[in-house]
Amino acid sequence: MIICGSGLFGLTIACEYTRYFGKKVLVIEKRKHPGGNSWSEFDSQTSIEIHKYGSHLFHTSNEKVWKFINQYSQFTPYQHKVIAKTNSGFFNIPINLMTLSRFFGRQFSPSEAEAFLETIKSPILSPVNFEEAAVSQIGEDLYTTFFKGYTKKQWQTDPKQLSADIFKRIPIRLNFDERYFSDVYQGLPKEGYCQLIENMLAHKDIHLALEVDFNSIKESVSANQLIVYTGPIDQYFDYRFGQLGWRTLDFEIETLDVEDYQGNSVINYVEAEVPFTRIHEFKHLHPEREYAKGKTIIMREYSRFAGREDEPYYPIASSANRTILRKYRDAITHLPNVFFGGRLGSFQYLDMHMAIASALTMFSNEIIPAAEKLRHEGI
Repeated sequence: MIICGSGLFGLTIACEYTRYFGKKVLVIEKRKHPGGNSWSEFDSQTSIEIHKYGSHLFHTSNEKVWKFINQYSQFTPYQHKVIAKTNSGFFNIPINLMTLSRFFGRQFSPSEAEAFLETIKSPILSPVNFEEAAVSQIGEDLYTTFFKGYTKKQWQTDPKQLSADIFKRIPIRLNFDERYFSDVYQGLPKEGYCQLIENMLAHKDIHLALEVDFNSIKESVSANQLIVYTGPIDQYFDYRFGQLGWRTLDFEIETLDVEDYQGNSVINYVEAEVPFTRIHEFKHLHPEREYAKGKTIIMREYSRFAGREDEPYYPIASSANRTILRKYRDAITHLPNVFFGGRLGSFQYLDMHMAIASALTMFSNEIIPAAEKLRHEGI
């Protein structure tokens, strides 16, 4: 099997294929390192683990996924908590009772908070965009403070042009739960994502080739070759039906001569006038580790539309993109031995646990039958 891309989706397939069939897998990766956006590196000066593509937090309620990933790393417990910096101070995100109490300067019980939100909601019964969905749930003041500027920066789009479903996925809590995720299993690889990735690649039948672009070898690959493709789906077809739209991220990393810069792993900067969306401070992800005294590392994150040469991070779910995607998915049906998956191959945002779950399902439901079919045909 050839697997294009060494992110968690592709590596999960590689591990399962070698385990099930006992055959070799070639994993090709265009970057200089494996692991996709999950890759991390330890800074030699401070011993801080830097998540090269933004903080990656592992969380899942899927026991099968949790058991799978624990084969390759022990995990340290970690509950992710996010702070929002506004012009008037710092607040918990997602919005909870503490956020509401501090913002409005009064104490709320859960029932009092629920009744209060009813009085400030805008009476929009069928919201059609992000802004309408927000004000219909939390009112104008909370929306303007926490979401309007931040959403515009993050999506580079007026919130009135975004789907209402985006806001509906954001929890509003009427308790003091500060956790960003509510999954059953939450943690971080004890020895780092870099070691987790290396452990997944350690099988003798998994071979990794770095700095190899699949497009450079595609024409020489047999039509009977099993391929898992996790690159951009439109790129595989040479943009035949058009280019799909993505947002990309830019990062600025800085080492500072302070013990602690912001007191939390991630702080969202929700003010519209601040050019970046958030700052990561990685030492807070692993407080149990030993670090160099008097130093820390931060990463500022910026969001913008992706050009063809940029790394795509978040798919833009516009009607135009959905039309283009349908054409590519129709074309896939004519490629019985090529399987498209992962964030780029499926054109959908996948958290790490979702990528693993998707890969496990594809392997059982699609790849095993395809491989067995080729074997029975003597190919």
